[in-house]
Amino acid sequence: MRLSTKILLGFLVVLVLSIIDTASNYMLSLKVEHNIEFLNRSREVIRNSDDLNRSLVGMESSLRGYLLTEDSSLLEEYNTGLRTVPYLIYQIRQLISQNALQPRILDSIERLHARWVNYADGLIESRHKYGAADERYLSLFEQMKKEGDKELSEQIAEKFAEFDKIEYEVRNLHSKNLQLSIRGTHIFSLTFFVLTIIVGIATTYYIVSLISRRIKQMVRLADSVSKGDFIRVEDDQKDELTDLSKSLNLMSENLHKSITVLENRNAELDKFAYVVSHDLKAPIRGIYNVIQWIEEDLNNEMSPEMKKYMSIISGRTKRIESLINGLLDYARVRKKTAVESIDLDKVIKEIVEDMVPRNFIVERFDLPVILGERLKIEQVFTNLISNSIKYNSQIEGRIVVSCKTFNDHYQFSVKDNGIGIDPEFHRKIFEIFQTLREKGEKESTGIGLAIVKKIIDEQNGEIWVNSELGSGTEFVFTWPRITNML
Repeated sequence: MRLSTKILLGFLVVLVLSIIDTASNYMLSLKVEHNIEFLNRSREVIRNSDDLNRSLVGMESSLRGYLLTEDSSLLEEYNTGLRTVPYLIYQIRQLISQNALQPRILDSIERLHARWVNYADGLIESRHKYGAADERYLSLFEQMKKEGDKELSEQIAEKFAEFDKIEYEVRNLHSKNLQLSIRGTHIFSLTFFVLTIIVGIATTYYIVSLISRRIKQMVRLADSVSKGDFIRVEDDQKDELTDLSKSLNLMSENLHKSITVLENRNAELDKFAYVVSHDLKAPIRGIYNVIQWIEEDLNNEMSPEMKKYMSIISGRTKRIESLINGLLDYARVRKKTAVESIDLDKVIKEIVEDMVPRNFIVERFDLPVILGERLKIEQVFTNLISNSIKYNSQIEGRIVVSCKTFNDHYQFSVKDNGIGIDPEFHRKIFEIFQTLREKGEKESTGIGLAIVKKIIDEQNGEIWVNSELGSGTEFVFTWPRITNML
């Protein structure tokens, strides 16, 4: 399965969970809204029911007060009730239209109230028209008492109690449903939130670990290739990174083949160089020996001019031999040797004892013990010290070898009080066969500094010159600092 498909599937799983979470929350929120709406409507029902009950009680009190005092102003509440009671009943009907039992109770209250109003209107009209002492009024009053004025009021009160009881029961039920809906919403939201996070993190971790693991394999392959170990990456996922793995494996194989071919050719070149150098040295030595024999046998017969020519031929012959030896040394530089612990103070001391004349003073400062290839670091210091000796015309020569240590490298300095080097030749002196001395002079092959430059370049170091003509020379070069044995 391709990586893009896996990422898409992970995204779709998270998206589906989010959709389910959203849909669940929406449905639960509808239930919450429904229960809240009912509770709000229930509060209106209870309030209107209380208002209606108070209005009915007020109408009864207003009627009794008028009948006792015959004060028409006391009928104001009664008359107000006649107007408000129908409206309150209408409002309650609108609010309880979905309930089957409460409308019937409200109908009963309305009928009982209508009977009471019918008696009340008759009494008020008779009292107002005939007076309290009239037999017709008294007859109507007794009739009202007989038919149960008190019973009507009690029946209405019972109906209100029954009505409110039903409303409170339904209200409590919806209140519990509201709490359950809110709790369910919280539980569903939290559950899907946690589940979404878990799935998202798990999907991300899986994909990242998969990509990371395979990229590490590829980095390990590249690192191994850089060290000359041409391994392969085993990859059977068949996704976008598989093409990269195949390319890296192909690169490793091609590099291995190329390196093998190059090593074979280098081996052939080495063999050729040694054979050629041996074959060249033999006739050169023969020529040199012949010249020596001629000088020995015919020394008294040769003119001064002839002796001069023979000396030039002898010098040129020795220079050719030195060039051949220098080329062989230059060719040997690329060969790897074992990494070992090297006490540079001892190395410099041995070099000084082997090659530095007595009229030279050599000082050593802060030379460390390093890990590296002994042969190569010896070649560098040998050539630089030899260079300081050859290019020094002072009666008392002076050479100072020192070192500065940094986090990842050493910086060495070889400084002398010789003839110095003109700045225009600072780069040229590191080129092979380039020398500042006459070509006929002893050991001036122009290969020593080229060997130094090649060794330091192989170590990923740098070398430069601080010098001016007549003021001595300082060669400064860097060398990698190895902290562990390879």
